[in-house]
Amino acid sequence: MRASWWNLVILRRTVAPTKGSLSGLTEHSAKKCLLANLLQTLVARRSIQVSIRLVAYVLRDRDAQAVRGWRRDGLTGEGDRKEIENPLSGRFGRRFDSDDIGLEHSLPSRLNRLGELKWHDCWIQQLRSEKKSSHTIRAYDVAARSFSTTSLPGEGTLLWEETSSIPVRPFHTFVDPNNGRMDAWMNSLGELKPSTINAKIAALTHLLKWLGHTIPDWIQRPSRSRSLPKTLGRRELARLRKAVSESEDPLAMPVSTLMLDTGLRVSELCALDIDDIDKDDLSALVIGGKGEKDRTVLFTQSSVEVLESWEPIRESRIRDVDGSGLRAVFISSRGRRINPRSIQKMMDRLADAADIPKSRLSPHTLRHTFATGLLERGADLVTIQRLLGHSSIATTRVYLEIGDQTLREIYHRAQRKPPASGEPQVEDDGQIPQSELVEQKVESTVTKI
Repeated sequence: MRASWWNLVILRRTVAPTKGSLSGLTEHSAKKCLLANLLQTLVARRSIQVSIRLVAYVLRDRDAQAVRGWRRDGLTGEGDRKEIENPLSGRFGRRFDSDDIGLEHSLPSRLNRLGELKWHDCWIQQLRSEKKSSHTIRAYDVAARSFSTTSLPGEGTLLWEETSSIPVRPFHTFVDPNNGRMDAWMNSLGELKPSTINAKIAALTHLLKWLGHTIPDWIQRPSRSRSLPKTLGRRELARLRKAVSESEDPLAMPVSTLMLDTGLRVSELCALDIDDIDKDDLSALVIGGKGEKDRTVLFTQSSVEVLESWEPIRESRIRDVDGSGLRAVFISSRGRRINPRSIQKMMDRLADAADIPKSRLSPHTLRHTFATGLLERGADLVTIQRLLGHSSIATTRVYLEIGDQTLREIYHRAQRKPPASGEPQVEDDGQIPQSELVEQKVESTVTKI
């Protein structure tokens, strides 16, 4: 019967107090006495089979090669004292593997039944069972591919087709954080942005924890500076609305209006179904948003009017492709549910038409514009957090930094003379300062930009 890990812990606790009581002996003599006493105790109890390798590991004998031990079959009560062959060398002796200390089945018990299945299939299924979004699963998969194909010296080139087929049990050993593979993989990430590195480490952390590994302390996520959200100035917003009204794309008006009036994420907008919208209540139910959390978003009357004008176009697109069972609110010209990439392409076209840099106009820019508009019109952070669907108010608090910028703009503008024409002060980039929005009288509802 092999010594289990718990037996090893007991041995360590047994040795520690005894070692401290041997005050009159040298360190080497004390260790030899401890070894003899420990062996006699274990043999008398007949509880486990003792090997000199295990005892030497417990005592951590610097001169382990000079130590000889005994082995006795504790279960049967029979056996003679025998010298151990292949004496140990070095301070800690040979490196102990799972067979030496009884950890050959160190895979978590919940994964034992999956031990012979492909790790990749099982892990992806685990991510789906946790209701991770398709985007998160795709990002985790990319990180796992790069890690599992990172080779150690002497392994040669590792192909994804091969490593993805490794069963769960051997893959548990393959990805051991202490075998050097994690070090090599981390070194390959050196040129990436801190946010990208953090995302990849998060993916590997999930994989290693799923396999029952403990994440080493030396794996540190790089700190990154949080940039302020990009929002549209008043002039830019006016040019965008003009470009939307003149666009030949029938999706431009309903998509941009809905995002500005609700603060929806682009993925949530694409997933919106007809049944989710309550026109009488001026609201919509967002099902399975970020983090698989449902929430309610509010509409304005103008949002409802834009959606009603879109419905005939939607019905015609469904009839053209025989998509009578399609419940999506927004349908592409091919009769399919729109996707985030197609919306970004539409934003690029609108940016060109509105003379706005493409880097400043994205679906998320409209979401930020919605949030900052609420804040400047007096909405509190908790309300904005609920409308945006943030899981933590710390994420919403970043919009307060924009409020500090507004305060600074008010101060500096107060030191300058007002323009003679009576027009609002315009900054060098052609935008009206956000302080102008604070001082203007707003007659619309708090959810309308």
